[in-house]
Amino acid sequence: MREYIALTKPRITWLILMSTGIGYFFGVQESWSWLTLLHTIVGTGLIASGTAALNQWMERRYDAHMKRTRNRPLVTGTVSVAGAFWFAVALSVAGYLELALGANWLTANLGLATLASYLFLYTPLKRKTWWATTIGAFPGAMPPLIGYAAAYGDLTAQAWVLYGILLLWQFPHFYAIAWMFREDYAKAGMQMLPVIDPEGVRTARHILVTSVLLLPISLLPSFLSMTGAIYLVGATLLGLMYIWSGVRVARERSTVTARKVLLASVAYLPLLYLLMVVDRPGL
Repeated sequence: MREYIALTKPRITWLILMSTGIGYFFGVQESWSWLTLLHTIVGTGLIASGTAALNQWMERRYDAHMKRTRNRPLVTGTVSVAGAFWFAVALSVAGYLELALGANWLTANLGLATLASYLFLYTPLKRKTWWATTIGAFPGAMPPLIGYAAAYGDLTAQAWVLYGILLLWQFPHFYAIAWMFREDYAKAGMQMLPVIDPEGVRTARHILVTSVLLLPISLLPSFLSMTGAIYLVGATLLGLMYIWSGVRVARERSTVTARKVLLASVAYLPLLYLLMVVDRPGL
């Protein structure tokens, strides 16, 4: 069972569920429905796990060429190809039905759109163009929309602000990972930006620019009355911290500075969400 659980990438799933929960939190207008929240979290977790497993099923031949992925269950053969496929399909179908019946059809269809665009656009494009990272960021930012739709039944400006924050947050995060493992990606034929930009000039520029763009977007919740002054100050400080990590990698393009960007990104998102929860007016 551990091998099957590994197919679901649980370390990534918890970030997805955290973002889904934030979306639900702001989508609630009057009273909470804990049952709907439970269905939303479970359904999102199932469909995210199914997507991750299908991704590994699709990329099993390429994973064998990379150090960071060559011990995955489908590469080592501890899980059969057919077993992984049907396990992933079952999780995805169960997640879709859970969202449809436990929340609403908009929520379920957002989950399905995430799965489809991730698997059929982002995954194959990784071997064709470095723009795949940009394309993959759009389904990657869907969890807040899923949570918001489950609570509110529609998507408003508040939902799209949460989407924009997660969308921009991803670029420094994933470019840093791509820089750290650029040799691995090159061996597998993945056309990540650091692979075609061996000096890292464009990669560092993209990290810095997207971290700068994230700052004003991250402050919008305060101007939409979603949060108060505490969040405004805290988000500004976190944004500056994120930008500073981008400045350092632009000055010194190395694995060490890329890892610092990754660490900054991992700290940034949970802390930003915590500020949102703590400083929501009327909480």
